[in-house]
Amino acid sequence: MEPPSTPLKFGYGTNGFTHHRLDAVLGILADLGYDGVALTLDHIHLDPYADDLPRRVAGLTRALDRYGLTVTVETGAPYLLDPTGKHLPTLMTDEDGRRTDLLRRAVRIAADLGSPTVHLCSGPAPDGLSEADAFKQLAHGLEAVLETAEQHAVALAFEPEPYMFVDTVERCLRLAELLGGHELFGITLDVGHAHCTEERPVLECVRQAAPRLLNVQIEDMRRGIHEHLELGAGEIDFPPVLAELRALGHRGLVSVEIQGGALDAPEVARRSLDFLRAAAA
Repeated sequence: MEPPSTPLKFGYGTNGFTHHRLDAVLGILADLGYDGVALTLDHIHLDPYADDLPRRVAGLTRALDRYGLTVTVETGAPYLLDPTGKHLPTLMTDEDGRRTDLLRRAVRIAADLGSPTVHLCSGPAPDGLSEADAFKQLAHGLEAVLETAEQHAVALAFEPEPYMFVDTVERCLRLAELLGGHELFGITLDVGHAHCTEERPVLECVRQAAPRLLNVQIEDMRRGIHEHLELGAGEIDFPPVLAELRALGHRGLVSVEIQGGALDAPEVARRSLDFLRAAAA
């Protein structure tokens, strides 16, 4: 008789609560019964460039403990570094080191908060650079960030993102090879993105990512349309996906990411958790 599998842990992304103060977000998620929070570093909730950053991080650490929430740190705020260039600069175009500095800051913040991972993505492919050279520059930039990650025992959880240079699990695994299979380089799998972009079915993407899977993001989506929908409003069959994650022993957060629901965030979060619990039953 097989031992029972570990229940999945559900989180919710702060980028879906852009009209709420962070402490209110944590209170709402804890009251609803979420296990954790996916914290996007940005000017809204936790600015990684704030003059009083140590004080804010210390206060957030206490709040997470008070609410009984785990945390994972995310760096996907699209205009944090360049107000006119979405997700720019990238590690492939980081002449002044701004992206590298942000990711190193994120690693240190994650260590202070007790987050085991920092989420990141590639950004858009640079113009005029061959694919091979782009992979080399991206890997070189990641090596610099991994030096800081090693110092703080925080893993990098790289997400394939639609319309970015690294947009599939296969390309993430190619990066892992270029990094020599570094033990602190892993994958964030976004279930909606996989359905939107990948040629493989979502279940195959989960299995492909499994050896390096650290985090999961989840929302509904339609094939070929990058629009984050509420769970049940798109095309994804979620019970088999959640069953596969549980069978694989996934221990990281499964975090809802529905940025467009910010005006109705508490209700969207409630409906999402109800859906996930039912789908995982």
